[in-house]
Amino acid sequence: MTLRRAAPLVLSAVLLSGCAVDVVRGQASPGGDEARDVSVDDFPVTGAGGEPIDQVARNALADLETFWQQAYPEYFGEEYTPLAGGYFSVDSEDLDASLYPATGIGCQEQPTDPEEVAGNAFYDPVCDVVAYDRTLLQELADDYGRFLVPVVMAHEFGHAMQGRYGFAERSILDETQADCLAGAWTRWVADGRAEHLSLREPELDQVIRGFLLLRDDVGSDPDDGAAHGSFFDRVSAFYEGYQAGLSTCRDDFGDDRLFTAAEFDPDDLLDQGNADYASLVGWVGSTLPAFYGEVFPDVFGAAFEAPSVEAFDGDAPECAGLEDRDLGYCTDDSTVYVDESDLAIPAYDEIGDFALATALALPYALAVRDQAGLSVDDGAATRSAVCLTGWYQAQWFANAFIDVVGAQISPGDIDEAVQFLLQYGVDDRVLPNVDASGFELVGAFRSGFLEGGGACDLAD
Repeated sequence: MTLRRAAPLVLSAVLLSGCAVDVVRGQASPGGDEARDVSVDDFPVTGAGGEPIDQVARNALADLETFWQQAYPEYFGEEYTPLAGGYFSVDSEDLDASLYPATGIGCQEQPTDPEEVAGNAFYDPVCDVVAYDRTLLQELADDYGRFLVPVVMAHEFGHAMQGRYGFAERSILDETQADCLAGAWTRWVADGRAEHLSLREPELDQVIRGFLLLRDDVGSDPDDGAAHGSFFDRVSAFYEGYQAGLSTCRDDFGDDRLFTAAEFDPDDLLDQGNADYASLVGWVGSTLPAFYGEVFPDVFGAAFEAPSVEAFDGDAPECAGLEDRDLGYCTDDSTVYVDESDLAIPAYDEIGDFALATALALPYALAVRDQAGLSVDDGAATRSAVCLTGWYQAQWFANAFIDVVGAQISPGDIDEAVQFLLQYGVDDRVLPNVDASGFELVGAFRSGFLEGGGACDLAD
């Protein structure tokens, strides 16, 4: 990992074609009812101590070996070769240099001092080595759940597989492709095929929150040789591997891949690309009816009538289904309601302006479904609204609203939409009647953003 705009778009068009689903992710023997630790003797990691975090990393690496032994020949057409240099663990807080050979964590061609691993995890292609700082891994596990550590290992292992096949030195493409490979392996674990690890899908909410820490700094240069991608770019790639499997990781990471990472222009540096609250509310209030006024006739064959949008403070208006809510659409008066004090302002302050844009767009999409005669009060409706919100925000990304409001999207805005879904979307006061995890909501948003309205379940 080494942790650490476009021409105007025809609004009704699909941004990118969807990818075919490929759920085959390996044929290794199922792990059984309970995961069990791999022993130190069966899977040595140089420098590893007795800490549980080293065992988690060891278990992940052993299961990655099993996965790739089958998957690499199947998807890349060549025999799998194990890492020649092996695996290294370093405790940056209490380093014991005597645990390592004279070449440190490297090899004769490229000796590396174990101190250089501090605060990091990486794959060294010269020595064919994966090394990690277990102090860092413990911090990640404490903050984002136990399974982020295996995902970090899977990302680094993915770089080793890229090197074998010839994917290398493509910066942001390599990094997000490694995220995709990690996602495909993670699905294999979630399907119960791993021997040493297990995963419940709701744990993925914490995992993808961890990608926020691992993204590039907002506004940094995506063409930099060390670029890894935005929060959306990395989560999207991981989700793609999880849902569609290794063939999409192999085939869909070419030079034409869409990335949302972008460099700040000088005017955005001071406010980090955030518009003031009142301007953002005004822009959303203009662009939502413009967008749906354009696409609704094409999709549903009728003119669109924009709903009202009203703010309240603390106490939701009297409308069936809006009791104890901070956000919602009232079918009785065709009005989108948002709690300004408990939701709109906190989301804007804590996350950024496009968190507010997302909050307003979600119930607005339910109003669109209502006018189309579709459901508005079940889980399918909520997921569809999230998808439609992704479609709407893709138009911002493509600069389609410049003639409407004279404003463009800023670097990090799409990341803020993902953060809002993860932080607020799983709250019944914001999105009730949804049986989806935050991971699934982000997937629905991603589908709308990349595939357009055709992915948003708009049929009767």
